[in-house]
Amino acid sequence: MNIDSIVEMQVADDLAEEQAARPTIRGNIPLPTRDYGPLQGRMVTFDHLGDDRDHVAMVFDAPEPTEAPLVRIHSECLTGDVFGSLRCDCGEQLHAALHRFAAEGGVLLYLRQEGRGIGLKAKIDAYHLQDSGLDTFAANEHLGFPADARDYRVAARMLEALGIKRIRLLSSNPEKCAGLEAGGIEVSEQVAHDQPAGQWNQRYLEAKAVRFGKIRKARKG
Repeated sequence: MNIDSIVEMQVADDLAEEQAARPTIRGNIPLPTRDYGPLQGRMVTFDHLGDDRDHVAMVFDAPEPTEAPLVRIHSECLTGDVFGSLRCDCGEQLHAALHRFAAEGGVLLYLRQEGRGIGLKAKIDAYHLQDSGLDTFAANEHLGFPADARDYRVAARMLEALGIKRIRLLSSNPEKCAGLEAGGIEVSEQVAHDQPAGQWNQRYLEAKAVRFGKIRKARKG
């Protein structure tokens, strides 16, 4: 075998490896739901997202196609999403976004990053610390984790697999916007998605507002 053949084989192997590493759609099925309509959503699963978590998307096609669909990144919150916890606004944010997308179209990226990325058991440990006076970010740090361990680059890879390069982001979190843009997604507009505060989540929402305010101020500086 001559050197040219060896080089050609190496190039072919490198190309195959690169293509295998690209995010791809694995499953795509209609998912009729009890609470959302009139548009029928589709659940999409992925391969090659860069981690071993089963992140999924719910895609609702808009009545009229748009170059910049409305997208919501939602990090898993078992206590809020499933059990209706009032300690946070996660469940309210999830269901408000799904109702909106089912009416006008949009994409919900559901990231399996429970507890700001620290996992369910550590999240419950953090709740104990919050009851002692720490806010949600300080509690994570007290347990030895980053204040927010979520990685939004995986959301950019999900959008890449869906063939979406430009979006309107349904979020008040500037870190999500920055994470998507770092992953090559253009965010043409950031649409606020705040939910009313209640008795149990007032301190939680105040802590988020302070943190995101500091992030915006730092970037402007």
